[in-house]
Amino acid sequence: MCPNLPEALITVLTPRRRRGREILDDPDVPPHLVERSLRDVALANRLFGGSRAVLVELAPVFDQLAARGGTAALLDVGTGLGDIPAAARALAARRGVALTTIGLDAAEALSRASRARTALSVCGSALALPFADRSVDVVTCSQLLHHFVADDARRLIGEMDRVARERVVVADLRRSWAAAAGIWLASFPLRFHPVSRHDGVVSVLRGFTGAELREQVRAAVGATPGVRHRAIARVTASWRPSAVRDEDRE
Repeated sequence: MCPNLPEALITVLTPRRRRGREILDDPDVPPHLVERSLRDVALANRLFGGSRAVLVELAPVFDQLAARGGTAALLDVGTGLGDIPAAARALAARRGVALTTIGLDAAEALSRASRARTALSVCGSALALPFADRSVDVVTCSQLLHHFVADDARRLIGEMDRVARERVVVADLRRSWAAAAGIWLASFPLRFHPVSRHDGVVSVLRGFTGAELREQVRAAVGATPGVRHRAIARVTASWRPSAVRDEDRE
């Protein structure tokens, strides 16, 4: 679906949001299968705009940080294999920022697996981030929010807002029938595992419209984020943390 379509038209053409059940949400899935499927996710991020959606939001933030000293830290919540923070570090370096990347995942196997791509790997809950208030410059999550419902989704957003000093970026899937069909069809020539194929379709149908993502952030932290539809069925929300906004009002 074209990212330049009016948001009202996108909403009309969008299927009702479904909860479904992703196989990888089951904590009893064997670690080797989790890692195998997350390799498929990392490939899809590279090919279908997942990485780019986050990087486009981060580029102006890195330019600001470069002008203020050129060192920063980024926390990626639900990091999987760490492909997003690795891409962010490369972008930051090109823009003059020495970026320390931290990956957090609730799955111990993924926390270990992400160590090759992050400076620091942490096993912990996204709903109770083990970091102090305003302790990390930038906090991101990609394709994580749709796994949570109602109060837990807002709690996740609140935790990211609490920890961030400069910017919070949430990227997720933009729900559409075309995207669901596209990931299912693409999974065959790309040789995705059947679990990846199943979970990919369910993930898309759990995704958000821009209006829904904006409302999630407003309800959680009172911010009105910049929300943008990105290419290949992606949507992003970006905002300044609450503590920074409060300082500006003083």
